[in-house]
Amino acid sequence: MKRAILEVCCGNYRSVENAVEAGAERIELCSALSVGGLTPSYGLMKRVRKNFPGLKIHVLIRPREGNFVYNQDETEEMLNDIQIFRHMGADGFVVGALTMLNEIDISTTTRLIQACGPDCSVTFHRAFDRIPHQLYALLTLIRLGCDRILTSGGESTALEGTEHLKMLTETAQGKIIIMPGAGVNPDNIAKIVSETLCTEIHGSFAEPCGNNGEKVAMGKGDTGQYLLTNPQKVKEALRNLDF
Repeated sequence: MKRAILEVCCGNYRSVENAVEAGAERIELCSALSVGGLTPSYGLMKRVRKNFPGLKIHVLIRPREGNFVYNQDETEEMLNDIQIFRHMGADGFVVGALTMLNEIDISTTTRLIQACGPDCSVTFHRAFDRIPHQLYALLTLIRLGCDRILTSGGESTALEGTEHLKMLTETAQGKIIIMPGAGVNPDNIAKIVSETLCTEIHGSFAEPCGNNGEKVAMGKGDTGQYLLTNPQKVKEALRNLDF
């Protein structure tokens, strides 16, 4: 069986360096991993594209933390970001939008997918895990032209969602890629791949870095630390995919 593709989620430049050093061929580029990831800066994208010309870069487009219900201004912001990142050499985008009922916002999602263009791969992000009727949503995303879905199978971690992830993969019938993500680590990656039959898998392999317990916090959630991809964990994960 062909080894599953590993996508490494990177929230800063050093994490990208570590992922590439470890052998990663594709990354999801973002910022603010502590809140599930937000749109990265243009400066980060420019440097990564320049220094790693052969690296596949999928850019997360998420303008703020919180829910995935976006107003017109936020939608325009995402569309503008996609246009700029396309010109900067992005290979793909990670997008998504929901309604107040946690169903796919078809109008907004369609606009986002169309903005990505035919030359870029499109992933619907883990907003999918907020959707109660995932099989119907899967069929909707196939119809909209989405290439893959990043999901934990509706559970807190992909390991907990393996049974549902397998059902999604079987239902997809190769028309869309089901990419497990959330809580993926070197110890469970082989089990998740073998039990879900997935061809791609996603993880950050990150750990806290920086000073903990700064005297002056920059916000309610500030710990003085940030998440940094561990290259040894990426290397181990890649080795464990060769089962």
